[in-house]
Amino acid sequence: MTAGTRIRSAEVLISSPSRNFVTLRITTEDGVTGLGDATLNGRELSVASYLQDHVAPLLVGLDAHRIEDTWQLLYRGAYWRRGPVTMTAIAAVDVALWDIKAKLAGMPLHQLLGGASRDGVLVYGHASGRDLDALHDSVRERIAEGFHAVRIQAAVPGIRTVYGVSSKPTGRSSYEPAQRATLAVETEWDTDRYLRFVPDMFDSVRQEFGVELPLLHDGHHRMTPIQAARLGKDLEPYRPFWLEDCTPAENQEALRLVRQHTTTPLAIGEVMNTVWDFQTLIREHLIDFVRASAAHTGGITGLRRVFDYAALYGVRSGSHGATDISPVGMAAALHLDLAINNFGIQEYMQHDPLVAEVFHSAYTFADGCMHPGDDPGLGVTYDDAAADRFAYEPAYLPVARRVDGTVHDW
Repeated sequence: MTAGTRIRSAEVLISSPSRNFVTLRITTEDGVTGLGDATLNGRELSVASYLQDHVAPLLVGLDAHRIEDTWQLLYRGAYWRRGPVTMTAIAAVDVALWDIKAKLAGMPLHQLLGGASRDGVLVYGHASGRDLDALHDSVRERIAEGFHAVRIQAAVPGIRTVYGVSSKPTGRSSYEPAQRATLAVETEWDTDRYLRFVPDMFDSVRQEFGVELPLLHDGHHRMTPIQAARLGKDLEPYRPFWLEDCTPAENQEALRLVRQHTTTPLAIGEVMNTVWDFQTLIREHLIDFVRASAAHTGGITGLRRVFDYAALYGVRSGSHGATDISPVGMAAALHLDLAINNFGIQEYMQHDPLVAEVFHSAYTFADGCMHPGDDPGLGVTYDDAAADRFAYEPAYLPVARRVDGTVHDW
């Protein structure tokens, strides 16, 4: 180790350009900086404290080049392993160190991960509507913007608010689930109404846009295994690209029942944090796509382990990329997407324009695909002066209750 690659500081940066983000900035003795995304939607300050109070002091003096050793130090050394707060904090450190290493090498990060396996990364956009006509308009907007795959969500008749549906008629950045408030907003839910409606929604979109457009849908953990099996079976005629998070996956064995009854491809994992969370799902072929993000699964090092394990069983990647992933986390995903062999698709929910004032990103979108760019490192810089204009504001994800008042999975 040379003196210049020792870590001099680790700063936790909190800003809120349209929504809250937590960013870790590591600086070496030679002044080389690396960024990591430490945002955990609705629980941002828990990760900020974990980093500031427990992790940052451990990093000072370490060799920034020793990424694997540092990852193991933070994972094994804490004794209390896994979980979203710990793994998001580890992810922020890991991605920041990869950013530094690639900058020191003078290469874009994907070159250090083995080089590009494809020319670009296929992404899908979000379309939603308060009725089916509005959903059709939203799909047209995504196609006009250049998307070649679209996630569809629509308001369910008889339910006042539904996950994934914008409060505005149109607008690519208008849906943000975390509400700025001191208390979580409560919403209502009726699974039976939802199960009756979704096949009709797919039928309507297929009739309007044909069979070639890849369509995705997010169930957001709201079904029991048998309900998920029924919906998967009902959607088979419409050939969805995937059905996402059809049922809570903490009970991994529950996906066996879903798999027995449908051939609809299943995507699971945005709330999972380590390869252990995916072990049964991948080994038993219970899912087709891994939905985890680098920001919540131990960074590039942690998520690469999941993807490499998935590749052994023919399972592909489908990383989470909603607006609760900062441009730092999105860049990390894109570099990994470009390098791995078993890439599937990448979510791309464009941020509010204010976010670009704080995070300056080299990645680009054109003709349905994204590319992380060829700048050394991640290709993202952080504007402190701009960030100072956007102070943290409390924001919570909603809580769902069934019509009888029982708390339900949101």
